[in-house]
Amino acid sequence: MDTESFTHLLGAARDGNGDAHNRAYALIYDRLRAAAHQQLRKRGGQQTLCTTMLVGEAWLKLADAEVPVRDREHYLALAALAMRHIVVDQARRAFAEKRGGNEIRVTLNENVAQLDAMDADVLSLDAALDKLAQLDARLAKIVEWRYFGGMSETEIASMLDVTERTVRREWRKARAFLYREMGGGEIDEDGAT
Repeated sequence: MDTESFTHLLGAARDGNGDAHNRAYALIYDRLRAAAHQQLRKRGGQQTLCTTMLVGEAWLKLADAEVPVRDREHYLALAALAMRHIVVDQARRAFAEKRGGNEIRVTLNENVAQLDAMDADVLSLDAALDKLAQLDARLAKIVEWRYFGGMSETEIASMLDVTERTVRREWRKARAFLYREMGGGEIDEDGAT
């Protein structure tokens, strides 16, 4: 994908060109879908959010935000943030429903316990990421972009204007912090918990 044409299409879409909006979406869709699939795969196959829904919600959230986008990498970074918010909000809703939502349910299904743990992990990661952002915003962004957005070290290095080696070093540093904060629930090299 040509980054310049994507950025140009986004600009035209912001100016009201519906065709440009559709073409920009088509250009970035596969990349967003891969990131969403990776994100949902980490949570297992029993979540209520599917890849297509996550991509669509992220796209709509970004379209409504009217944030000026510099280039493709910047858009992917914004998409990672949107996906983080969507996944965390979904986990909060699911966790709240399991803890006394609208219905009274009694179940002894192992899958429910597994879902509870996954939702708690996402919420724990979100809280730990917020703490990390207070200490070092760049480390938090690296985790967000890699874990929630599926961005590569190369893409992250380009966004931050640093070397890939710096990204790898800071990724390890961020993982160590999250490991301590989450009580052993470390994020592995591929961004999985």
